[in-house]
Amino acid sequence: MIGIYLVGAFTLSSLLFFNRNRVLNYLFIIIFLVLQIWFTVYEYRHINTIELHYFSADALGILLLITLSIISIPAMYHSYVFLSKNKENPRHRAIYFSAMVVLLTAISAAYLANHIAVTWIFVELTTLSASALVYHRRNNRSLEGTWKYAFVGAISITLVFIGILFLSFTMQQAGTDDLSFAVLIKKAPKLNIFWLRLAFIFIFTGFTFKLGLVPMYTAGIDAKDKAPSPAGALLSSVLMNAGFVGLFRLYTVIANSPIQGWANHVILIAAILSVFVATVYMTKVKNIKRMFAYSSIEHMGIVMLGIVAGGVGYYAAILHIILHAFVKSSLFFQMGQIYRIYKSKSIYDVGNYFKYNLTGSIVMLLGFFFATAMPPSGLFISEFLVFSALFEANYLPVLILVMILLTMIIWAFGKNIFKLLFSPAVYFKEDNIERINPSESISQFILLGLVVYLGLNPPQEFVTLIQEAIKNLPH
Repeated sequence: MIGIYLVGAFTLSSLLFFNRNRVLNYLFIIIFLVLQIWFTVYEYRHINTIELHYFSADALGILLLITLSIISIPAMYHSYVFLSKNKENPRHRAIYFSAMVVLLTAISAAYLANHIAVTWIFVELTTLSASALVYHRRNNRSLEGTWKYAFVGAISITLVFIGILFLSFTMQQAGTDDLSFAVLIKKAPKLNIFWLRLAFIFIFTGFTFKLGLVPMYTAGIDAKDKAPSPAGALLSSVLMNAGFVGLFRLYTVIANSPIQGWANHVILIAAILSVFVATVYMTKVKNIKRMFAYSSIEHMGIVMLGIVAGGVGYYAAILHIILHAFVKSSLFFQMGQIYRIYKSKSIYDVGNYFKYNLTGSIVMLLGFFFATAMPPSGLFISEFLVFSALFEANYLPVLILVMILLTMIIWAFGKNIFKLLFSPAVYFKEDNIERINPSESISQFILLGLVVYLGLNPPQEFVTLIQEAIKNLPH
């Protein structure tokens, strides 16, 4: 099935790229969404079935693929609204939708790849397609963001490739050249520690670019800021999940080797620094989209703290990465409406949002509560489980430090959101202000509703899939 999906998706992307007819473009997008949903349902019903030798829909891949398919529908809808309101020329519209399809296809394939080199190939493809989306507005700022994203992405993917070479070398010493994750886990206890450490450092550092962790997080901030809001929603959710897949599957290998404790220290340093960096910038940033992007760095730090803590932290990490994708994509979708009203992303230029867009304001208020893990947000549950795991693993100093930093983030986040919602906008002229249709916020309410449902009352199948995803980790 994945072969049919890849051929169909890339064919549709090519048709979108060369076609200039508006109606046909949207027809191809609808066909792609049908294909995406069909593919997701098929893979769910054929879990753990090996396809084309290099793909297998394991529990983690299924969870993230379902998440992607849910988010892709409003992403395409809000892209339609964005392009319609901006009256884009046919060529730019064609390139935009073509890149969106390639991005979603590459991420889907990366989720299901059971071979680290195949994961690397599709993650690299996401860099190329995301760069086209970042450059959509074709001005100097978007050009700067695109080159920065492509350059840092090239460095990151090169680091991953070097790590794969080291991993291949030590696997050959162990008597095989198979780099599938199942074989890596089986051979992990026998691998040469020196080469395994080198491989982990390089691969981990490279994948932090997609996941949004220190040290390679920087270009991702600019990309999410410069890209149109629907594209930024994908970069801040399902694309970050692709980075998580690469790191999580590598960590599963490491966890079955003698160097797990050492790797935990590396991840712990990166996680703490990520939360710290997010705190510093969240207290200073005045660009709303960049504020959302730095919030994502904080959440990825929390996810990795769950991995380090182990135990229930493994479950919490996967739950957190899924719920975060729904929350952050809803905030970016809403950001598109904010920009249409104020024509600015600066917190200095916005205010009284309740007056101009009531439904959108409710989304932003709920989004703030959910993103900062306040009840009834499902992120409250996942963060509580992460903190519990840290406490049980005797990481009390880390727990105290992180809670202090998170308190500062909540203050900084809240200050800007309440300025947007309630304070009068300075020098804002209400002449010809665009009236937003309340129906445009329906998708965000649905996504936020899923965050509550999956966090507070998760279906048993959802819980079972997460437990299946972490079964190869030591408990």
